[in-house]
Amino acid sequence: MPEVDEMPEEILSTRKMTLGYGANTVIRDLDCAIPAGAFTALIGPNGCGKSTLLRALAGMLRPRSGQVLLAGRSVTAYPLKDLAKRIGILAQGAVAPDGLTVIDLVRQGRYPHRTLFGRWSAGDETASEAALGLTGMSEHRDSRVDRLSGGQRQRAWIAMTLAQETEILLLDEPTTYLDLAHQIEVMDLMRRLVLERGKTVIAVLHDLNQAARYADRVIMMANGRIYAEGSPAEIVTAPNIEQVFNVRSRIVPDPETGTPMCVPASV
Repeated sequence: MPEVDEMPEEILSTRKMTLGYGANTVIRDLDCAIPAGAFTALIGPNGCGKSTLLRALAGMLRPRSGQVLLAGRSVTAYPLKDLAKRIGILAQGAVAPDGLTVIDLVRQGRYPHRTLFGRWSAGDETASEAALGLTGMSEHRDSRVDRLSGGQRQRAWIAMTLAQETEILLLDEPTTYLDLAHQIEVMDLMRRLVLERGKTVIAVLHDLNQAARYADRVIMMANGRIYAEGSPAEIVTAPNIEQVFNVRSRIVPDPETGTPMCVPASV
């Protein structure tokens, strides 16, 4: 993975943001900045607030206090369609209606670009077919989503997100249900979108070694706060992992990329 010497200007940020559900506060007074045109990985133990932060960045969860800013402007100031033209999100556990085909699902990603009575355009078709090709789902275009394997279903949802053609992609555990080969395909795809198309990718990842190999920047969270953030080499360290995950480990260079690789110690 090429090194990024200097992080570009931030595209998404939060200012003293507090988030929660009902009486439960998940994140309190959080400040963070997401660089444009880079891959940012959110890591941390279950329940630390990663997915909640992702939903807030997408404008899906309104802060109890503080702000989420897109290009310096509050996300609440954007009309929903305008926001959907700039930010695409793949949430956990997405479910398609029974009988929906892959191509019909992918075409739903074009909704921000269409008027209420607008005709399906050549541009819409090109974007949909390109998304199928990028995710290796072209041969399954007419298959029903509910009859796909878990990995194929996940790639269909990623294709829908790509068809949206947003500058920012938010993904919550995008390699869930994928076998190893498809995990590599998806992560390589996210990396190419950053390097070749200038996309901004923010992904919640459980696999620390995936985060270290593919991300430009890592945000490590614990107890609803940012514990540490920086390059993979700065963040994926044995002391940080022991403190946040309560796991002793040894960090060695990844033999393929030279990025940090976490080897957990035996219990």
